[in-house]
Amino acid sequence: MALTDKLGTGRRKTAVARVRLASGTGKIVVNGRPFETYFPVESMRMAAAQPLVATGMSDKYDAKITVNGGGLNGQAGAVRLGIARALLEVDANLRSALRAEGLLTRDPRMRERKKYGQPGARKRFQYSKR
Repeated sequence: MALTDKLGTGRRKTAVARVRLASGTGKIVVNGRPFETYFPVESMRMAAAQPLVATGMSDKYDAKITVNGGGLNGQAGAVRLGIARALLEVDANLRSALRAEGLLTRDPRMRERKKYGQPGARKRFQYSKR
């Protein structure tokens, strides 16, 4: 990829995606694998590529993505935010289109921590009266 690559970082749950956009034909590579094989479910592919579709740039840029941590769903969300942020680096005029679709908002929902004296975050051990 050229020196004119635009970078974007996306996070969702515990997944972190580093996105490099370069002008090209719309080829997306995730962790060295084709986009279609990395995200096997169509809804994940649609969510991850949503910023490119919303701005009409899906055939103008190639994306090389490195993503780690979390599950596939969290990774798809991280890729989505990373691509949106990289598109902002390319053209700041796209901000309103991306903002209208809600693509620039980092989803703050995280897993709640396990508390001591309990089997999980909220669940309690069974109470025994006698």
